[in-house]
Amino acid sequence: MNEHWNAARHVLVLPDRDAAEEVAEELSDRFGIDEEPHIRDALAGEDDAEDAQWLVVVADPAGDLDPAALDGLAAEYEGWREEP
Repeated sequence: MNEHWNAARHVLVLPDRDAAEEVAEELSDRFGIDEEPHIRDALAGEDDAEDAQWLVVVADPAGDLDPAALDGLAAEYEGWREEP
């Protein structure tokens, strides 16, 4: 993965689908994100996906989003932001 792609996105890891969907909604409300974040199962295709973590991938090509604020949002839902 190239460095430019890492700088252009944030990955939030959440404990379940409901938390991921709520965080995706909050991103729009709190940060004014126009582009809808991508939500996906971290273990897509696994049989035990019920217990899998969920990812919210947020595009940030201009680097405008504050990583600390994203950390805080994810933590509110018992998740975290992955470091690139």
